[in-house]
Amino acid sequence: MSRRSDEEAAGTPIEAARVSRPFVQRWGGAFMLSAQLAEVERGAGLRSRALYFRGRAGVLGEVPPAVVADLFGIFPGWLLDAVLPAAAEAVGAAEAVTAYQEAASRWARATLAGLAEPERLAGLLRRLVEAAEPSGLALFGGWRRVAWPEGGAERVVHGLNVLREYRGGVHFAALRAVGLTVPEAVVADPEGGRGRLLRTAWRPEAAEELIARAEAKPGLRERWHRAQRMTDERMGELIEDGLAEPEWAELTGRLRALDATARS
Repeated sequence: MSRRSDEEAAGTPIEAARVSRPFVQRWGGAFMLSAQLAEVERGAGLRSRALYFRGRAGVLGEVPPAVVADLFGIFPGWLLDAVLPAAAEAVGAAEAVTAYQEAASRWARATLAGLAEPERLAGLLRRLVEAAEPSGLALFGGWRRVAWPEGGAERVVHGLNVLREYRGGVHFAALRAVGLTVPEAVVADPEGGRGRLLRTAWRPEAAEELIARAEAKPGLRERWHRAQRMTDERMGELIEDGLAEPEWAELTGRLRALDATARS
């Protein structure tokens, strides 16, 4: 899609929400599996992938593993029980948040050095974050209160991460409104399914049982699509509240430029 067609597609707030969705999802979370996060993780004395769980949930303080499993939605409880107690002994919650944000900043500096006018995109993202209502969205509410880093690229990634938490929280609420759990939604998602369940530590037998239960639910995929529409509608309202009309297309254009920069 060309920049011109992106701008045309973003003629309304909900269209801007739909166009921006994959960019926010992809680049708001790319650092979570990065070499930079692994580097910071090792420096903090944490086992592989522990910083993702400890750092992301650290904005809520010392939270039991079962609560983190509920908040994250997709991971089986046994994984959090195995990872978080040792991570909590090694790194305090506030320290973990700092390390997690440092990993995001290192990834930003390594990946987005060629992004034009990063401060402008960061400013648009910050206005959306500040316009969003955090009540009932625990992870977003926690990250919304974390200080923004220095540096344009670093602020872009931070803003995308926080906005991703907002969209994720809104989407989880939409899923519950249509009668789906998060794991059931993964089954219904064309980009999810068994492969994604296995990649997020579901054991094969448990994944097969979940898939069978989900497929037996009437209207599984129609419910999932309805939740996606509801999420885009709420994101569209946020874009309308947080940005001026000419900025709707600017947001999607700058996100597309970020996508091209990060992939180059």
